[in-house]
Amino acid sequence: MGRHRVGLWLVGAFGGVGTTIALGLSAMARGLVDRTGLVTDLPMFRDLPLPEPGDFVLGGHEIRRTSFGESAEEFRRNSGVYESGWIAACADDLAAATERVRPGTSFGSGRAIAQLGHWAEAKPPRTAQQAVDHIAADLEAFVGSQSIDHLIVLNVASTEPPFHLGEVHRHWDTLNAAMTDGGPALLPASALYAVAALRCGHTYINFTPSLGASIPALEELAGSTAALIAGKDGKTGETLMKTVLAPMFAHRNLKVLSWVGHNIFGNRDGLVLDDPANKSSKVDTKDRVVTQILGYKPSTVVTIEYLPDMGDWKTAWDHIHFQGFLGTKMALQFTWQGCDSLLAAPLAIDLARLADLEKRRGARGLMRHLACFFKSPEGVEDNDFFRQFDRLVQHVASDRSGVRIPPART
Repeated sequence: MGRHRVGLWLVGAFGGVGTTIALGLSAMARGLVDRTGLVTDLPMFRDLPLPEPGDFVLGGHEIRRTSFGESAEEFRRNSGVYESGWIAACADDLAAATERVRPGTSFGSGRAIAQLGHWAEAKPPRTAQQAVDHIAADLEAFVGSQSIDHLIVLNVASTEPPFHLGEVHRHWDTLNAAMTDGGPALLPASALYAVAALRCGHTYINFTPSLGASIPALEELAGSTAALIAGKDGKTGETLMKTVLAPMFAHRNLKVLSWVGHNIFGNRDGLVLDDPANKSSKVDTKDRVVTQILGYKPSTVVTIEYLPDMGDWKTAWDHIHFQGFLGTKMALQFTWQGCDSLLAAPLAIDLARLADLEKRRGARGLMRHLACFFKSPEGVEDNDFFRQFDRLVQHVASDRSGVRIPPART
């Protein structure tokens, strides 16, 4: 009986998150590291038929011409992460994965992202349809050459500027027809990857604040092709703390007057977010959760500032001013410091493992039970982290004995 092979196609493959996923999967498969940071290694998930680190086959798209090995060394030098022994031990796996990465598209991605690299397509697309066809051809070649049972397209690329939907985005037939002549204004790059994945029945997970599959027409498409969708914007640091602390104020009936969050970090994500248009996408997802949880809007300020010397390290300082009994005003402050890619990568692996479980159970469409992993979860308005996590556990428990998992490929 053959092993169930899961393809993990990384959009923005050679970035910090993609590189950490590649190194982390290889290091875990080789027994070099434990699984600290993986939610799916908690006791309530361990007996599920989830793919193991060695079951994943990596590929991807990238607009910068480099490699997983070179990127890992860069992160080790600039941010002090990874042990050099891990990179050496995993060198063959990283090299093999690098060979499966193809030139991506910057079609519709905006100026800040397009400037990151020029490893472009041999013939740049003129329409959205051409871009989608090129992406889909790469996906199908990967599935065929690697005998993939389930392909997961995971968007870990840099944040695009906000994108506003119109009438053309409401239904798949209308959007599909418009792609024949539509240019970059019709769909951003993140959505082009989503179309290519969903059209072929593959899973699409958006770990970024970019548009991705957050389009009514694409949810309709996923339903017709039995594809799975999850997103968006991974919840890793300061916003995770907001979704943990805001319920405390609500449950204690303490009135939050203002919530200020200052964020500083480096890396290429920070460089892209230094562009005001791209930054506004991130600020929006970070800012809305407090209002959603409290049920009213306090005064809020969210800042994101780029400091190149910080590398992949992120610092967030929050000041929460609140009113208690007899009108007494009090304050809570916290500082969050973490390595951005090392916080994100294990969650991305968790999402891929749980998405594969859903695929094998025959699910389709939005995976709402994965809301606890995202700042702006698709199809879910409740941002209370603990309620979100309870829904994940309940979903897993309710399906554990309800649907038979098909046998692995022979």
